[in-house]
Amino acid sequence: MSRKVNKSASTSQPNLRPAANTASPPRGKTSPRPGSPDTPLVDTEKFTKAELLSELREEISSLFKKELTTAFAENLTSIRSDIQQLKTDLSSDITTMRQEFAGLRSTVTGMEQSLSTCTDDIVHLQAKVDAMSKELAKLENKCEDLESRSRHNNIRIVGVPEENVLSATDVSVLLMEAFQLGKEPLVDRAHRTLAPKPNTGERPRAVVVKLHYYADCARILQKARELQRVQINNMTISVFPDYTAKTARARAAFNEVRRELRGIQGVRFGILYPARLRITYQGMQRDFVSPDEAKEYIKTITTGVAILINRRVQFTASEIKADKNGRYLVVVGTMYN
Repeated sequence: MSRKVNKSASTSQPNLRPAANTASPPRGKTSPRPGSPDTPLVDTEKFTKAELLSELREEISSLFKKELTTAFAENLTSIRSDIQQLKTDLSSDITTMRQEFAGLRSTVTGMEQSLSTCTDDIVHLQAKVDAMSKELAKLENKCEDLESRSRHNNIRIVGVPEENVLSATDVSVLLMEAFQLGKEPLVDRAHRTLAPKPNTGERPRAVVVKLHYYADCARILQKARELQRVQINNMTISVFPDYTAKTARARAAFNEVRRELRGIQGVRFGILYPARLRITYQGMQRDFVSPDEAKEYIKTITTGVAILINRRVQFTASEIKADKNGRYLVVVGTMYN
């Protein structure tokens, strides 16, 4: 038998929305939790969005942290590798530098020892050089003295023409006639100086004469100083001592000083052997071995003003000043007619 179906049972019933409770909850009571049947729908949606944002932030933060951690890990690994490589390179460089420094230290030590040895040798050699220099100076002076002694009996005749060939006998006769000697001096030998032969019209070379006796040499030189230049046989001759080259240069250095002294009245001067200038002025005698010192002395005796006063004119000095050399300078005076 067929069962009777109730039509009202097969129809769906509409969902009826519950009426909203417009009444506000009483004071002093807490609001219902979100998600509870009593929570309103709007609050539930707000809570869901907040949770989603929070979870999204957490996920994004987690992703950033993960990415940063991964990147930092890779960078740290690379940095560690670079640092390790740098440490290895530095260690190798330090080892090399230590080896080089050890080599340099050894080299410097060797150089210090060598330098110390060289310094000692230099001090020793310097002392030896000083001693040898003194010995050389002594030997040079001795050689100069020996050469000067070997020329002791020599004279030089200046002014004899080159075309005149003079033998020892001819020179002996020439000296006797020129200086009016009582007899012919004994001449050992005579020759021209070793300078190149001059051209025609140039100054002739001097004749070096070696006399046998020193007395004849001294007498001839004394006559030559008195006569200066001698006219004989159509020629003018002068006779000088035969000095060594060193002595001649030292004496020639005073030529300018001697020319200045010739123009000063009351001054007597002369050159002593080997090369010493003696100046006598106002009773004071001074010797000089340096031309510069002699020039300075000449300045002291030539400075000042000379005043010529007629003896008939009366003159009274009101102030007189004396200098360090004992001379007087009139500063202020009065003349009477």
